[in-house]
Amino acid sequence: MLSYITWTVDPDWFSIGPLTVRWYGLMWALAFFLGYWVESKIYNREKMTQDQLDKLFLYMLIGTVLGARVGHCFFYDPKYYLSNLAEVLCVWKGGLSSHGGACGIIVSLWLFNKYVAKKTYIWVMDRVVIAVAIGGACIRFGNLMNHEIYGHATDVPWAFEFIKNIHHWQMGADPVFSAPSHPTQIYEMIYCLVTFSILMFLYWRTNARKYEGFLFGVFLIGVFLPRFFLEFIKNSQESFEDDMTLNMGQLLSIPLILWGVYMLYKSISQMRKEGGLQIGKESDTTPK
Repeated sequence: MLSYITWTVDPDWFSIGPLTVRWYGLMWALAFFLGYWVESKIYNREKMTQDQLDKLFLYMLIGTVLGARVGHCFFYDPKYYLSNLAEVLCVWKGGLSSHGGACGIIVSLWLFNKYVAKKTYIWVMDRVVIAVAIGGACIRFGNLMNHEIYGHATDVPWAFEFIKNIHHWQMGADPVFSAPSHPTQIYEMIYCLVTFSILMFLYWRTNARKYEGFLFGVFLIGVFLPRFFLEFIKNSQESFEDDMTLNMGQLLSIPLILWGVYMLYKSISQMRKEGGLQIGKESDTTPK
């Protein structure tokens, strides 16, 4: 019986001269490509313009990358980056935070709605989180290819041995493997894909999109509640987390989970007054 999987995938997809294309960067590009495709279908249904869609992509791109980088710097190593502010801009050195990305999206979409969409903020969030969910799955696949953000040692048969000295290994050194560990990147891919599938079904096959906050609430619960519990079997990203009862990822997840609960409570209360969730409902009228 297979007791574990030895993961020896090279983080670099290919190189041409000095140019190297990494799987992680490719997965970020795929995340934005799939997100754009998903939102184009949604915006077409909502009769939004191509100009609005293009501006949404721009706001999302800037907000996600900037938020993810700034979040990593100041959530996980504020002392260093406050003393070396210029390095906050050095994205190529690595270090992106999913919670920082979430904060960046929240801010950028507030600006997008104010200056472009002119709907309601939650209306915009309800539709964008569908794309964010599939994007999250792509980025976690990139983490898997990078041999990073994995879990505690385990004896489950699907455990992975990851290369710990990845940069030296790429330069010709012998690989130094982790103990067989939980491939938590795959676990996170799974809950992102499940959340994406649920949101797609709710948006396209039910009347859930008519109740502002319902899809947004499902996303927040579907992504950050599993993330909260998964952190118990993940290795700390920074040493200061080792002695914490709840690590930084969990502390940052709590307000998002509570926000999701609040959104679901409000939208479900309205939904009950209007007859509940209806599968196959195609009416484009908004509940009063």
